[in-house]
Amino acid sequence: MKEELSALQNGSDIRGIGLETEEHQLTLTDEVIGKIARGILVFLQKKKTPKEKIVVAIGHDSRLSAERIKAKLVSVLKAGGVDILDAELATTPALFMATQYASFQTDAGIMITASHLPYFYNGIKLFTKAGGAEKEDIQFILENGEGEISQTQPGSVRKIDLMDTYAADLVTKIRNQAGNGEKPLAGSRIVVDAGNGAGGFFAGKVLEPLGADTTGSQFLDPDGHFPNHIPNPDNDEAMASLRTAVLESKADLGIIFDTDVDRAAIVDKFGESLNRNALIAVISAIVLESHPESTIVTDSTTSSHLETFIRELGGKQHRFKRGYRNVINEAIRLNETGEESELAIEVSGHAALKENYFLDDGAYLVAKILVKYAQLKQQNQDLSDLTKNLVVPAESHEFRIQIKAPHFQAYGADVLASFQRFVQKTAGFELVPANHEGVRVDLSNEFGSGWLLLRMSLHEPVMPLNIELDEEGTLELLEAKLKTFFAEYPQLVLPF
Repeated sequence: MKEELSALQNGSDIRGIGLETEEHQLTLTDEVIGKIARGILVFLQKKKTPKEKIVVAIGHDSRLSAERIKAKLVSVLKAGGVDILDAELATTPALFMATQYASFQTDAGIMITASHLPYFYNGIKLFTKAGGAEKEDIQFILENGEGEISQTQPGSVRKIDLMDTYAADLVTKIRNQAGNGEKPLAGSRIVVDAGNGAGGFFAGKVLEPLGADTTGSQFLDPDGHFPNHIPNPDNDEAMASLRTAVLESKADLGIIFDTDVDRAAIVDKFGESLNRNALIAVISAIVLESHPESTIVTDSTTSSHLETFIRELGGKQHRFKRGYRNVINEAIRLNETGEESELAIEVSGHAALKENYFLDDGAYLVAKILVKYAQLKQQNQDLSDLTKNLVVPAESHEFRIQIKAPHFQAYGADVLASFQRFVQKTAGFELVPANHEGVRVDLSNEFGSGWLLLRMSLHEPVMPLNIELDEEGTLELLEAKLKTFFAEYPQLVLPF
């Protein structure tokens, strides 16, 4: 059973199959959830004296297996003496805020979610007052799920209006910072695409109290089948759906969230997507206005043009590793060394600001952008004015190279070491020395201007290859050159 439990660890989260299908066997069984709950109980008891009461908030997104998983968590934790605050349908960031709001002051928040993964998945994210659980915390929880619960006075269960509190907090923050009274978004049509996840509250409980017209919003109702599109701001189909909604409703802005609202992206009134590098540029420009020399920590796959954009605004980009906990922890580390870092953000849309507990919160990110949007509108400007100096490449690609070798981590490491030597002797390839993940290469000569990055996936037997080119027509030549290298590794399956 310990091996089964450890297999559920996905970095600083727990992930598994929450709903059995013809192709997928249930891994988040009631027995497994019970053991996870016991591990969480042991983890939380370590942080309290024996006589202190433990209070935990539990919420979930719209996934079909959420109620079953919640019921088992509640049963075990309650039997262990924990008082449960049931937030019902909620967002991941709100579950962390339950540990901060004076009206709740919980010791922990448990979110039942698997982000944007297909409907049959589910998982658990855990927060304490100090922030999100680390990889080591999840490992401890999964290793300590076998023990029996000692006899104690059972805890209690009560429902709470966490999302009302959270939404009201966002409304207050936007009003205080945007200026222009109680309704700083009056006269604006802003559509929301919640992808049938947990983000539908944002239209009625945040935008409308601020004066926005939300006509044209779509997929606000929770539906764990996700029948319309993947709730993922980094997905082209999802962004195209929002773009259509913005243009058809003649909206000034469109907002899209992932399932549990820890990620977000935007479409402007022209139908242009502000996600990935463009989203990083927007929020970087906003942050650097008040913190002009701040370091912006990003993941490894960002554009070279973004680095130039941030530098020209007076900031510094620190390109780090993939994984939202990686970029957040790196920003925290930089601050501890005396280097100011106000923002940690991934291309995927995970964004955490120092002013907001370094919590990756899609709704807070959007709130921060809406404040600037309202201010720009008073000056007859738009969000696109913030990114007008960001160079957009002619081509951008990500290829996922499958590794068929049984020990894929070791095989991938060997490929990367060999690829670095290949780069150093190849004309038109220049190794980027300041790099924290994989092998990054600046391109020149017959390949034109651009870059590529070959790295290992965090969890899968895959080597993602990111390529960005400033000139069209050079991809085929670049692929041909790369194939001469990859031909030496028969356990790699190339998608090109």
